[in-house]
Order: sequence, then structure tokens, then C-alpha cells
Amino acid sequence: MDKQRIKIEQHGGLGLVWCAGWLFTLGYMDLGFWKGVLAIVIWPYYLGVQMAVPAVTG
Repeated sequence: MDKQRIKIEQHGGLGLVWCAGWLFTLGYMDLGFWKGVLAIVIWPYYLGVQMAVPAVTG
């Protein structure tokens, strides 16, 4: 029976740097707790809507 090889790659470094920078920015803006939570939840949605590729019609 052949042995299966499993290759594990980890690509989490850049995401952690982005998250740390995002939290630093929220702290620098001196937001209250609930405004900070709201910013973490809603801001990525607006970024996604803004950067989304528009659908081609016609």
C-alpha cells in the first residue's frame, strides 16, 4: 500500500500583521469600546463592497 504524503503550509503571518495594525489604528482613533466593535464588524463589509468587481451586464 502506498503512503500518502500530507503537505502542510502555513500562511498566517501577513494576516496577523494586518490585524495588529487594524487594532492599533482603532486604539489610535480613541474610539469607545462599542464603536470599536462596530468598526471591526462593519468596516470590512464596506471595504468588500467598494473593492468588489462590478457584474458585467448585457
